[in-house]
Amino acid sequence: MSANKLIIFTAPSGAGKTTIVKHLLKNRQDLAFSISACTRPQRYGEINGMDYYFMSVSEFKKKIAQGDFLEWEEVYDGQFYGTLRSEVERLWSENKHVIFDIDVKGADNIKRKYKNNSLAVFVKTASNELLFERLRNRKTEDSESLRRRIARAQEEVQYENRFDISLVNDVLENTLQQASEMVDTFIKTGQIMQLS
Repeated sequence: MSANKLIIFTAPSGAGKTTIVKHLLKNRQDLAFSISACTRPQRYGEINGMDYYFMSVSEFKKKIAQGDFLEWEEVYDGQFYGTLRSEVERLWSENKHVIFDIDVKGADNIKRKYKNNSLAVFVKTASNELLFERLRNRKTEDSESLRRRIARAQEEVQYENRFDISLVNDVLENTLQQASEMVDTFIKTGQIMQLS
């Protein structure tokens, strides 16, 4: 097994995992971001190979059949997301620890495959009500899309106990500090830091 580690941040949408991952990437030279593959349409300003590896559904399914994915999921009808095995190997070959910003099912799959080599952090808000309020306040989706996202978030919070540690994203500055300390401890010692 490689000495390089996997750092997995997972959460329901709206809990703040992306903010945490961006902070860690900005402040640590030994981390590299695992770019996911997806079949959703490329949005304005997104760059293939930087934001996602954009694929057609048939191309994605072909890669599933070939065993090219470390994990994958059909998140919404016809919308597939996954982690290419080659992406993790590429980053490890650059002597980086790989950091993920990934949904709970994908995180659970990676954690099971790399039990001792990964730190899986579940990011949550102080309450589920606060999480749903954050999703509503985004105002980036129509009512049907928002309803689906909230229903999915309600399911995802049930996964919390499958991960190494939970991090409450309450006061952002404190959350970022705790996340940095957790990652530092794990990379240096392989131990899971317990929060006080």
